Amino acid sequence: MGLLNTITDTLKASSSSSNRGSGAGESKGAYWCHDCSERILDTDVEGDDAPTCPACGDEMEFERSPGSTGCAC
Repeated sequence: MGLLNTITDTLKASSSSSNRGSGAGESKGAYWCHDCSERILDTDVEGDDAPTCPACGDEMEFERSPGSTGCAC
């Protein structure tokens, strides 16, 4: 049964459920630096301005997923 439980848990974790937790502080996307592959969630950024990349210092670009999952991946 251990193997079956592991497979079931894995499938549950990889579902595309839009329920990602409580509504407080929900992310609407993330800031990306495509050159450095750095990602910062919008909930971790203060203010309305785009942050600078911690690796290269360039301004990061805001992106959000067009899907209904609420994930910016």
